[in-house]
Amino acid sequence: MPQLAAFPKAFMDQLVVDGTMSLAEWIDLAATLEVEGLEFYFDFLDLKDPATWGGYRRRVEDLGMTIPMLCASPDFTHPDEAFRREQIDKQRGCIDMTAELGGQFCRVLSGQRRPEVSREDGLRYAAESIQACIPHAQDRGVTLIIENHYKDNYWTYPEFAQQMDVFCELVEMIDSPHFGVNYDPSNTILAGEDPLELLERVKHRVVTMHASDRFLKEGTIEDLRKEEDSLGYAKRLSHGEIGQGMNDYDAIFSTLAAVGFDGWISIEDGVDGMEQLARSVVFLREKIAQHFPAK
Repeated sequence: MPQLAAFPKAFMDQLVVDGTMSLAEWIDLAATLEVEGLEFYFDFLDLKDPATWGGYRRRVEDLGMTIPMLCASPDFTHPDEAFRREQIDKQRGCIDMTAELGGQFCRVLSGQRRPEVSREDGLRYAAESIQACIPHAQDRGVTLIIENHYKDNYWTYPEFAQQMDVFCELVEMIDSPHFGVNYDPSNTILAGEDPLELLERVKHRVVTMHASDRFLKEGTIEDLRKEEDSLGYAKRLSHGEIGQGMNDYDAIFSTLAAVGFDGWISIEDGVDGMEQLARSVVFLREKIAQHFPAK
């Protein structure tokens, strides 16, 4: 049966940029939720020193949780080979962090969709870079998970593989038991595409999931599809309480259950407060019980 983790979506700047929230504070806050795990982000200020990693792992485990996933954001689509090598080295460091934190899954991305990089080159850069990281992941007992992503909080351009066809082509280029998909239905909506169509195409490769929900602040889905500049997609959509937005979790979970999914589901929610996040936990628990009956 899938297990739930929480990600501090509402507190990223505090944890990554200005340090106004400590990682210990987030851990203690999240301990009030009924979740089995916490997903960490690779660039938390409090994780800069590797000597601290073991202490944070113990703090989480002492509270009865684990850190199953690390959210990393490698940028593999830069045209400069030296830049890509540097990103590969950083991703290997994130794999080490994942293992030291007791995790099994480390996110990878394709990289930024730079105007000067063609589809063919971008796919090659991303696939070669991810493949270069897989042996290290295997050695550390970690699976790399590529997310159908919109844009890292601190990037300039959206994800190179944001669109479904590009994402699926990249996934098909990499065949390894230490590589899979982190499915995020909301990011498909951000791309103006159908989350269920994407899930149908990658369902056999999904090993983890991000759970969130979105609602339209203005316009329609057709407006999203017509939008030429994907940088504007996020302006039309906002995070909301899970189960109250545009994602069909009955359809998502029934599809995943049919292919035997039993991985971690990490919640990206709570932008309107911890009470919202707690309600999302309750909703997901109910849906998991409904679609993934205990064996």
